[in-house]
Amino acid sequence: MRIFCTFFLMALFCFVRSALTQEIVLGLSKNEIGITAFFDGSEILVFGAIKATDELISNEPLGVVVTIASPLLPVMVRRKEKRFGIWVNVDAVEIDLAPNFYAVATTAAFSQVVDPVSDLRHSISMERMIRSVGAPMTVDDPDAFAEALIRIRQDQGLYKALPGAVTLQDNTLFSTSVTLPANLVEGAYTARIFLTQDGNVIARKETTIDVRKVGIERWLYNLAHQHPATYGLLSLAIAIFAGWSAAAVFRVIRA
Repeated sequence: MRIFCTFFLMALFCFVRSALTQEIVLGLSKNEIGITAFFDGSEILVFGAIKATDELISNEPLGVVVTIASPLLPVMVRRKEKRFGIWVNVDAVEIDLAPNFYAVATTAAFSQVVDPVSDLRHSISMERMIRSVGAPMTVDDPDAFAEALIRIRQDQGLYKALPGAVTLQDNTLFSTSVTLPANLVEGAYTARIFLTQDGNVIARKETTIDVRKVGIERWLYNLAHQHPATYGLLSLAIAIFAGWSAAAVFRVIRA
C-alpha cells in the first residue's frame, strides 16, 4: 500500500509539473489607447506563442482563450413594469462588480475549451466575470438581473463572445483581434490569455492596456473633476457667448 501511495504521489507530481511548465509569450499591437473627440473605436491584435518546456500531459488538442475587460465597477440594474399605463421601477439589484466592456475570444466553442470548474476558478465567461454577492430579500430572481445586464451590454456591443476567433497554428502560435467600441470608459483594461487542454487551464498570462482621454478631452475632464466651480463658470461663459453670437448673426441676416 505504501509503495502504491508513493507511486501515486510521484505520478501526481509529474502531472502538475507538466501542466505548469507550459509558458505563454504574449504580444499586443498596442498597450495604450487615447480617447479623443474623434475616437470611433479601436482594434487590438493579440498574438503570442506557447513555449512548452515539457511534454504535454495528453494528446488532447490545446485551446486558447483571450479576454479583454475594462475595470470592474458596481452597477445598479433596475426592472421596470408598466402600471396604469406608466413604466415604473419595481425592483433594483446592485451588481457588486462588472466590467463595462468584456470580450471573450476562443479557438472553439467556449464549452469545448473551458470546463465549468476552470471557468469558476478563473472567472472567464461573462456570467462568472460579473460578481453579484447579495440581493434584497424582496427580489424573487436576482440572477435575472445579471442576465439582463449581459443581454443589454451585448446589444450595445460592449459584451462580446467570439468563438473560433482565435487561430492556433501547430499548437504554438496564436492570434486574434478584438474591436473596442467608441464608448469606452477610462482605466486599466486587463488582457488575459488562458491555455487549456481537455477543458483545464494549464497556463495563463496577463497584461494591461491603458485607456485614457488625451488632448483637450483630458484637460476638460480634469477641469470638471478637480475644479468644478471653474468648469461651471467656463461653461456658463461659453453658453452666453454662443447665445450672443447666434443673436448677432441673426440680426445681420435680418438686416
